[in-house]
Amino acid sequence: MWLEIGFGGAEHLIWQAEHNPAIGLIGCEPFEDGVAKALTAIDEKALRNVLLHPDDARDLLRWLPESSIGRAFILFPDPWPKKRHVKRRLISPHLLDLLARVLRPGAELRIGTDIGDYLRTILIAFHGERRFRWTARGPADWRHRPADWPQTRYEQKAVRHGRRCYYLSFVRESDVA
Repeated sequence: MWLEIGFGGAEHLIWQAEHNPAIGLIGCEPFEDGVAKALTAIDEKALRNVLLHPDDARDLLRWLPESSIGRAFILFPDPWPKKRHVKRRLISPHLLDLLARVLRPGAELRIGTDIGDYLRTILIAFHGERRFRWTARGPADWRHRPADWPQTRYEQKAVRHGRRCYYLSFVRESDVA
């Protein structure tokens, strides 16, 4: 099973489902318009490997069994740019605790953002985090979107507005005894 948190317009979720028919995907999205777009695409493409959780992903993460997810995606989450709203950002040490519990050792966590300050917040959340390893070996590893990571409408909007996009990949490490 793979998990996408905040799938927005479902472009990435549907692409992954089409290109990985043997993988089950769970998509989490609290906003009705995104869920409606996903349901329409699932129906039109007759996809049988997608489940939707139309609510906050943190509820689902608490419910899922340990080590049950093989890959997770958080692509261009709401950056909450106002200083008074920064505490609402999804990526936090608390979310990493929830993800570490459900991601199996060796599982990949992909995160995309186009906001430099949010990139900093993400990297600070992962700093010193022994349960995850950032896979980047050089700048090209986080400046270029991998071929199996289709562009979302949020990324397209960022590019139109001249913002640089960042593509982060972390691997869930085995628990240290």
